[in-house]
Amino acid sequence: MEILIVEDEVDLLEEYKIFLESHNHVVTLKEDGESALKTYFSKLDSEPNSIPFDLVVLDYQLSRKNGMQVASSILSKCPKQRILFASAYVEDTLKESIKTLKQIVELLQKPFSLKTLLDIIEDTSVYDELGKLNVDIKNLKDLEPTHSQITTYLDIMKKLHDKYK
Repeated sequence: MEILIVEDEVDLLEEYKIFLESHNHVVTLKEDGESALKTYFSKLDSEPNSIPFDLVVLDYQLSRKNGMQVASSILSKCPKQRILFASAYVEDTLKESIKTLKQIVELLQKPFSLKTLLDIIEDTSVYDELGKLNVDIKNLKDLEPTHSQITTYLDIMKKLHDKYK
């Protein structure tokens, strides 16, 4: 798979790259949101009508455009792009993804092991299941999910990810 990882902690970036490349993935690293978007759209321009990366992994807290802004820009041009947020604040990220992106994206609770990251990257079933949830999201009239809805979505996501523990 070809993966774009955007993370402001340089040590983590290098760990991700070494580990994922040792498992035959092609990894592009960026430390801030703005440079990630430049890389993404440059690749999109050179390969029109395609999805530039198999997966974009985003930290939520980034400089020069946060992860949600990056995801919003990417999804506005490539709505089928697979995005995985790596966040310590999954509930807040989930709420904001519904409001801002008008869909749920994959979430991975920090901290996590490299093995867990690899398993989630290689198993697209979570992404496929989220597609089904996103049909439900589009039916929310005001995109202000209730606490109960958020809890339900988090529970579903946790169940999908529990198989990697």
